[in-house]
Amino acid sequence: MTTKTVALVTGGNRGLGLEIARQLGQQGMVVVLGARELPKGEVAAEALRAEGLDARAVKLDVASERDIAALPAFFRTTFGRLDVLVNNAGVALWEADDLDTFRRTFEANVFGVVAVTYALLPLLKDSPAGRIVNQSSILGSLTTLEQTPEMFSTFLQPAYTASKAALNGFTVALAQKLAGTPVKVNSAHPGWVRTDLGGSKAPMTVEAGARTAVMLATLPAEGPTGQFFHQGERLPW
Repeated sequence: MTTKTVALVTGGNRGLGLEIARQLGQQGMVVVLGARELPKGEVAAEALRAEGLDARAVKLDVASERDIAALPAFFRTTFGRLDVLVNNAGVALWEADDLDTFRRTFEANVFGVVAVTYALLPLLKDSPAGRIVNQSSILGSLTTLEQTPEMFSTFLQPAYTASKAALNGFTVALAQKLAGTPVKVNSAHPGWVRTDLGGSKAPMTVEAGARTAVMLATLPAEGPTGQFFHQGERLPW
């Protein structure tokens, strides 16, 4: 059991997820790295502990009903609480544009987020300051795509865009459903970041890319809910 704020970052063993966990840990939180392969999560958690942070790992494939079902008991028995959920795990499948691609993309980017969130929602509602951050993308902003299509034409992939738009819809609806509770739910656009997904030509560092999710994970009581942000600026849906 702990009196510290406890955060779970899905897809937390590398890239943006690991950096989000690092920055939350630097703020004094206990950070739990969700990883599809537990040994990789343990290696990443050990690296954060070597930096003086309180980090753990948990096996979590967001497409696995068994992994998700085990989460509530893990947090209750290990920490007695969960305060922050950063739904960072996701996929971008560019190799095909077909029904199978849609199914695989939605499984990770939408259904996995919904399943993890609902499994952990009772714990988050018990927190004095529950925070849910859904890692979205500007490519899911339908207003932006309509108004400036030339900016994104080479990056558009129907399954990915549809999944992030659906994720944003989930953010808005869940925030309204939780109105009147301390829980805040927001979407984050990290930016085009130099990770395995973003590639080496991306203009943003992973440190900068993590900041939006970290800001939303640490909102004060008067902070916003049901909104979409990048680097402190509100984005259109």
